[in-house]
Amino acid sequence: MESKHESNKMMTLHLKVWRQKSPHSEGKLVDYELNNVNPDMSFLEMLDILNQKLILKGEEPVAFDHDCREGICGSCAMVIDGNPHGPQKSTTACQLHMRHYHDGQTIVVEPFLAKAFPLIKDLVVDRSAFDRVIQAGGYISVNTGSSPDGNALPIAKENADLAFDAATCIGCGACVAACRNGAAMLFVSAKVSQLSLLPQGQAERAERVAKMVYQMDAEDFGSCTNMGSCAGACPKDISLENIARLNREFMRSMISGRKSYPRKGGANEGSPA
Repeated sequence: MESKHESNKMMTLHLKVWRQKSPHSEGKLVDYELNNVNPDMSFLEMLDILNQKLILKGEEPVAFDHDCREGICGSCAMVIDGNPHGPQKSTTACQLHMRHYHDGQTIVVEPFLAKAFPLIKDLVVDRSAFDRVIQAGGYISVNTGSSPDGNALPIAKENADLAFDAATCIGCGACVAACRNGAAMLFVSAKVSQLSLLPQGQAERAERVAKMVYQMDAEDFGSCTNMGSCAGACPKDISLENIARLNREFMRSMISGRKSYPRKGGANEGSPA
């Protein structure tokens, strides 16, 4: 997405922000006008300015998640003009800058909408379902100890590169928000891939994928229908190839005859996809 702002001139923006006091209260889009917006501000800095304005007026500030503001933590989960994290490809909301908008533009800001991500307040949703999926099996039992020599454990470069690419997933949930079914396959596949590709992850390889897939189902994420919206919205460009790997790992786990775990019935029965 090319910059729409041609100079350092301050902008006026018209914002439509989703406001909802609690999970059980009624929510709505509220209109705000924000003047003197610096084009070099990030999107979250622009929301900071809006909140300063609201606080000075004695109004409740807009609640939104944020932490590192460096595109690493995955906290800035919001839908901007219908796109998780905004319209700029491979960019988190905190890395989106106002220079990509023009003076007088209207911007709609909403929370992630998915059954597995219940809304808490305004733009804040509960993404702890991801944490529980990780806790279900996303670990290795290999003792770490001190750092081994760099070449003590040979790893094929292709596998190392694929594992590193999968490990760049920041768990933001954009894939779930972009999917019309609210599926979490891209997230789970990235976490399974980064461990199954490396020697350290082999000990729990079969059991891990089964536990994580079953927990994914238990959290009420939807079924994957291979539309690819998840990869298109991912700010870290996690590849759909990881979903294919997850399917293979899951089938391998079932064939291996390891201990099985009860799954929910329905369209997901028999396959993670």
